Amino acid sequence: MEPTYCSALFFAIILGKTNPMHLSLRKCTLTDLDDLVEMSKTTFAEAFEKDNNPEDFKAYLQEAFHPRKLAKELSNIYTHFYFVHNSSKRVAYMKLNVASAQTDVHHPRAMEIERIYVAREYQGMQIGAWMLNEIESIAKKFHKEFIWLGVWEHNPKAIAFYKRHGFVKFGEHPYYIGNDKQTDWLLRLDLK
Repeated sequence: MEPTYCSALFFAIILGKTNPMHLSLRKCTLTDLDDLVEMSKTTFAEAFEKDNNPEDFKAYLQEAFHPRKLAKELSNIYTHFYFVHNSSKRVAYMKLNVASAQTDVHHPRAMEIERIYVAREYQGMQIGAWMLNEIESIAKKFHKEFIWLGVWEHNPKAIAFYKRHGFVKFGEHPYYIGNDKQTDWLLRLDLK
């Protein structure tokens, strides 16, 4: 018995072979600064505010996502911010670093994913997986051999996500939220 169109479509969606969303990637510029500040603060707070000391967290948000700091990062030729849109709605963003902009690994053939965040209402829709595919394409255009990132050791959902996509742990580093010293696992994905 041949599958019907509906069941074939169902299995294609389950297997990730179609994307009912209309996702696009756009590189940020200084004209995006206000939107970038807002999205950075919102998505970071959605992800981590409940797990941190309120004073340390507030201090971190004010410092890490201050407009002057983000403007400087946007002006750095080795740092690349991108917004992800679903049609006209901004649903996610990412920050990629190469060369001297990388925070730990300064390998000339590496690209760091410093930030990759999906707005809460769009989580669970495979946007993160789509973003990783886009990042791999960008890294290959930059002739990179591997992608790496830091992920909080107490974020099992994110760790599992990256491991499913082929990332492996290669180290750790300290990460501060205000005065709170935390540990990030360093994960890498070798590009083919």
